[in-house]
Amino acid sequence: MVELDNMKSELLTYETPLAEVRASLDVASKEKRIEELDMEMQSPGFWDNPEVSNKKVKEAKNLKDTVNMINGLGSQYNDILELIEMGYEDNDPEIIPDIQAELDDFKKKFEDIRISTLLSDEYDSYNTIIKINAGAGGTESCDWASMLYRMYTRWAERKGFSIEELDFLDGDEAGIKSVTFQVNGENAYGYLKSEKGVHRLVRISPFNAQGKRQTSFVSVDVMPDIEEDIDIEVKDEDIRIDTYRSSGAGGQHINKTSSAIRITHFPTGIVVTCQNERSQFQNKDKAMQMLKAKLYMLQKEANADKLSDIRGEVKEIGWGNQIRSYVLQPYKMVKDLRTGEETGNAEGVLDGALDPFINAYLKWLSIGCPERGVSGDD
Repeated sequence: MVELDNMKSELLTYETPLAEVRASLDVASKEKRIEELDMEMQSPGFWDNPEVSNKKVKEAKNLKDTVNMINGLGSQYNDILELIEMGYEDNDPEIIPDIQAELDDFKKKFEDIRISTLLSDEYDSYNTIIKINAGAGGTESCDWASMLYRMYTRWAERKGFSIEELDFLDGDEAGIKSVTFQVNGENAYGYLKSEKGVHRLVRISPFNAQGKRQTSFVSVDVMPDIEEDIDIEVKDEDIRIDTYRSSGAGGQHINKTSSAIRITHFPTGIVVTCQNERSQFQNKDKAMQMLKAKLYMLQKEANADKLSDIRGEVKEIGWGNQIRSYVLQPYKMVKDLRTGEETGNAEGVLDGALDPFINAYLKWLSIGCPERGVSGDD
């Protein structure tokens, strides 16, 4: 049957790429490391230092997930070949939809794991901290900030990641002026570093009585959550620490004490805030950790021209600085101005379907970020 011939030909094109992905992931080394960790976890005294133990348990789980995924992909490849041979033998057209479904599933899983091989930078595997700031556009921009916050929350839910809100400031009339939150999950920073920059929305504003089309902007700052102690000196005279009363959604401690912390670093202009922890001391520790992580990332970059990129900041949250445009009127389209990736399913993207844009960005990085020459008016 022609359908079986086509499916077999398509599947066979994955034979070499599948071997290449397996080699790039160095599965044999990962299996050896899993054995070492399993032996450690069975030894007496393994839990004497819970912090170290938990990190090793997490490492083992991540390694096993990767190995199981690539091994499962190999098994699925062989199973589909067998199904195709069965289709030839039985000459039964009813099996074709089942084989096609398996093939589509295989292709999706292969793309996911191939993209994961691009996450090899120093902090890609870390959790990430994201700060969303409303920019030009007033109430409309604050509403746009809340839409982006929901988008990232929905994306995290799809990935099985968790969200931890660190700081929240409501808009004056609606939406969010700013929110800082942590995304916890394997490779969270590696995936979401693609989101750093200015995001532009074009739509008929619900806050415009004349029903006119309006453009608004929001900046997104992304940094890795570096948990270990960083060897960065922060001089007392270089910072100002302010305390203030927590605001926004939270537990029983919210708004009862001035426990929220804001740290301003004068030499760089970096401002970090935290109000989520149970005490002022915990908020201060978390905020200082965030500040040191930002300063460390700055220190890692020798090229001063890239300073603002690493800080995740822009000179102005407005025209000419956007990385991605979301158009809801007069047509629907989301377009990334760095990679050229675009889709007409704007609602899907805003509901968390970010993977095509994340994957395109990782591929774009892997080939050296070529200039696409896309106009900022697109």
